[in-house]
Amino acid sequence: MTFKIGFIGAGSIGFTRGLLRDILSVPEFNNIEVAFTDINQKNLDMVTQLCQRDIDENGLSIQIEATTNRREALKDAKYIFNVVRIGGLEAFKHDIEIPLKYGVDQCVGDTLCAGGIMYGQRGIAEMLEICKDIREVADNDCLLLNYANPMAMLTWACNTYGGVHTIGLCHGVQNGHKQIAEVLGRNKEDVDIICAGINHQTWYIQVNTDGEDRTGDLLEAFEQHPEYREEEKVRIDMLRRFGYFSTESNGHLSEYLPWYRKRPEEINQWIDLSNWINGETGGYLRVCTEGRNWFETDFPNWLKEPAFEYKEENRGQEHGSYILEGLETGRTYRGHFNYINQGVISNLPDDAVIEAPGYVDRNGISIPVVGDLPLGPAAVCNASISVQRLAVEAAVHGDDYLLRQAMMIDPLVGAVCNPKEIWQMTDELLVAQEKWLPQYQGASQAAKERLENEERIPTKDYQGAARLKTKTVEEMAQNREEAVKNAGEADKGNF
Repeated sequence: MTFKIGFIGAGSIGFTRGLLRDILSVPEFNNIEVAFTDINQKNLDMVTQLCQRDIDENGLSIQIEATTNRREALKDAKYIFNVVRIGGLEAFKHDIEIPLKYGVDQCVGDTLCAGGIMYGQRGIAEMLEICKDIREVADNDCLLLNYANPMAMLTWACNTYGGVHTIGLCHGVQNGHKQIAEVLGRNKEDVDIICAGINHQTWYIQVNTDGEDRTGDLLEAFEQHPEYREEEKVRIDMLRRFGYFSTESNGHLSEYLPWYRKRPEEINQWIDLSNWINGETGGYLRVCTEGRNWFETDFPNWLKEPAFEYKEENRGQEHGSYILEGLETGRTYRGHFNYINQGVISNLPDDAVIEAPGYVDRNGISIPVVGDLPLGPAAVCNASISVQRLAVEAAVHGDDYLLRQAMMIDPLVGAVCNPKEIWQMTDELLVAQEKWLPQYQGASQAAKERLENEERIPTKDYQGAARLKTKTVEEMAQNREEAVKNAGEADKGNF
């Protein structure tokens, strides 16, 4: 069996390497073609060197094609994995620090809120160019598997405007499933779940053990868990008030809602600083910065460590390799995927990108109808979908009026800022990120003139309610084990 797989953004620290391990652990895939592309030659070279070493030590004859020419990498590809971060850490820093001046305190900033909206503007502009390349040079039936955030916005744009069949993939459902099993005192495989909603706001609407519905037992189980009751206060409170547990981690979820991060003096009541993902201000920016610096410094030691072994028992929980296995071999796989709704969840809009169960085999990806979400969870999702729709349309058409409306409708931005502040914050973001926003050239110039010539609303010198210092390489070197773990968390797939 032979076909070609392309990886866009392959310079991702370890996510590319993990995905490749998962794929090449399928025996039938030992003769496929693999191509890596990235705009950063140095990162591409390092990741290619690691992955080729893994391939060679597993006795396979595959030779990775690594190139900064995207079209070459995508030529004739049947499957394409997208793991890009448009603008890199430079743009990401603007996503966090400019909104902080206006009191918008984010933990991650890559899905909703001010940071997620701007990440979407950068990402969609580039994804439409990627889709153009795919249409022109890839296999006619190419499937784009998108791991990049903001998941819903990018997947929405690729399907609706890019003309490429795109499935969005995330592991939030798997992680939450594991937590639910833990608090119920069961093995994960003994807990059957149905999860539905939108990416990062997907709800476990059915939780069964031995044929019994356990949804009503979850609140008490999480409240009594010695770690989760401290680390997952926002998720537990949402479970308390809406009746269903949701997929995303405490820090992520807190920035999608209007209630938990709007008052600086209250933020620390809802978060826990034992791990960045529990709600640290700018936590993901910090670990990404530390992780990238450490990987570049410590890379020679990575090459001295044992190669990945391509065995079934070493496969990770990411959906990607299992989707390819189902499509190519016919072995059935059940997972949770992101795709255009079209009536699957009946009380969410048909045009929205939802996350819901799906089945994969040789016949394709089949999506069963879920029906209505419970009213409360549906209302939470619909608020976010309105932001996503405005942001997608803004990015596609370069319409800064819609962009500003997306910022106003966003739950946390709207809870913290008044309209004039939102308008000025958007101007600052457009100017700071001008080089990654080709569709906003006129709007960025107009924003620059306003900021230079008009009276400005005063902003704050605010570092956030729970900001931790970014460690230097020397500080990280004092505990290499922790630094390596941190570098893994900095990768696209591990949060």
